[in-house]
Amino acid sequence: MKTWALLPDQCQIFVFYISLRKLMLGFVMNIHYCADYEGMSQMAFDSLLSNLKAEPKQLICTATGYSPTRLYEKLVESNKSDPKIFKEIKIIKLDEWGGTNGHYTSTNDYYLEEKLLEPLQIPRSNYLAFDSSPTDAKKECYRMENEIQEHGPIDICILGLGKNGHLGFNEPSKALVPDCHIANLSESSLKHPMANKMQTRPTYGLTLGMANILKSKKIILLVTGPSKKKAIKKLLSREITTFLPASFLWLHPNVECFLDKSSL
Repeated sequence: MKTWALLPDQCQIFVFYISLRKLMLGFVMNIHYCADYEGMSQMAFDSLLSNLKAEPKQLICTATGYSPTRLYEKLVESNKSDPKIFKEIKIIKLDEWGGTNGHYTSTNDYYLEEKLLEPLQIPRSNYLAFDSSPTDAKKECYRMENEIQEHGPIDICILGLGKNGHLGFNEPSKALVPDCHIANLSESSLKHPMANKMQTRPTYGLTLGMANILKSKKIILLVTGPSKKKAIKKLLSREITTFLPASFLWLHPNVECFLDKSSL
């Protein structure tokens, strides 16, 4: 009887293919259509708070920008009445702008410090983040990858949908990077409101990779903004492509997508 002998690389490809087939057959993104931005934020908050009440000790990956801002405000409001829920959480920053010459108020670090870290009184020891002004960006990516290996996997990953379908700074491309890496920023990212306010235009991004994201136990995807109609339409088509990084979320077993209907 004839047998097949696969080389190590071929084995990996074969296993990936079988896994991909199982994922595509078995997983469906749980999409919640919300009336507006406030409703989207409330539903996401309810989902997240329920998880934290069940298990307070969690590693949460946090995106920045407009999409999650109201969700974070609701967490802060909840903390005032029941602070014990947030005592044990750890925060890991999804991404950071690079090459901004140390203008701290322009960084994602500053955003998270204002919106989450200080209001929730999260100690620095419970915050895992790219340095906002690293001397060696490549070494910084290695350091963050080691942090994830030590403290991960991520329990809950909060994401926003980029105008071009990016997740963090995982930009549309012929190939996507699995681990923490230096990202070439797209024109879409460079036109982001945060980038527009910077004194020095960012020259690169630092971001968790697609594998880091997809290894998360649960993903909360926030979809809002009239400028994202094209990306939303592509995402809802369920076609999986590296030119729409968010489409890979269809391969994850536990995604809660909260979609602001006013963005359609």
